[in-house]
Amino acid sequence: MWSVSRIAASAAIFLLAACTTPTPPVSVPKPAPKPKIALALGGGAAKGFAHVGVIRVLEQNGIVPDIITGTSAGSIVGAIYASGVDGEALRYRALRINESDLRDFTFSTSGFLKGEKLAALVNQQVDGKKIEQLSRRFGAVVTDLDSGARVVLKSGDTGTAVRASAAIPNVFQPVTINGRRYVDGGLTSPVPVIAAREMGADIVIAVDISAKPSGKSALGFLSLLDQSLNIMSQAALAQELKQANVTLRPRVLHIGSADFDERGAAMLEGEKVAREGLPVIRQAIARWATARSAAK
Repeated sequence: MWSVSRIAASAAIFLLAACTTPTPPVSVPKPAPKPKIALALGGGAAKGFAHVGVIRVLEQNGIVPDIITGTSAGSIVGAIYASGVDGEALRYRALRINESDLRDFTFSTSGFLKGEKLAALVNQQVDGKKIEQLSRRFGAVVTDLDSGARVVLKSGDTGTAVRASAAIPNVFQPVTINGRRYVDGGLTSPVPVIAAREMGADIVIAVDISAKPSGKSALGFLSLLDQSLNIMSQAALAQELKQANVTLRPRVLHIGSADFDERGAAMLEGEKVAREGLPVIRQAIARWATARSAAK
């Protein structure tokens, strides 16, 4: 039998419990929205080693792209990076690529290099993965030789796509894929910003290493051809860069198109321009986040 005092104490405890204000649930702030960042890497032969320096510095500062698009030399660096290799490993590999690894001479009126060694090198670097199997979304930009149209290759054999993107006319033979002949993407898309937008990028960081007309005589066949192609694609370049949030221009115009000995200098120039561009890149990301929050 419960005593009167015990019953009264129990009732008091019950009443106190009933009157206690429940603790409100803890409000967990929603994570800030993150933009899809793309890196659009332009063409420029041996000057393309600058892309490695850009990637290395961006990674060191927490800016890792979700999407990578590449034209010509940019497609070579971009494909290897998209396979999951980080900036440090990319630099290590770039320092060990020899020009002889890319040379496979042939007698042909359409080009004196076949490009098969380039395709094999890329496939070795990406561990044989197809484009759709790469760790990051990747698009290799090519030009349809028969229609003149810009085409973005987003699936299939990675090495073959890169070989087509880098098939400089009269140097490399055109590459046939699914019955279509493709050549260097730089003819229609010197820096593939539009391709990055089409692939869903919110913010595009463009890296332009193209040789601008300087008024000086270009020396050497490849340098002359490189400058000629860039002169022809100036209008296309302007249209591409209009759609970039940030454009980085490594100071590599003094480096020859086939000057592999200057790769270290090119990478350093890429690192320098990336560091200089960090505040602008961060501002672009902040503006996007602000606009996104205001729209909700």
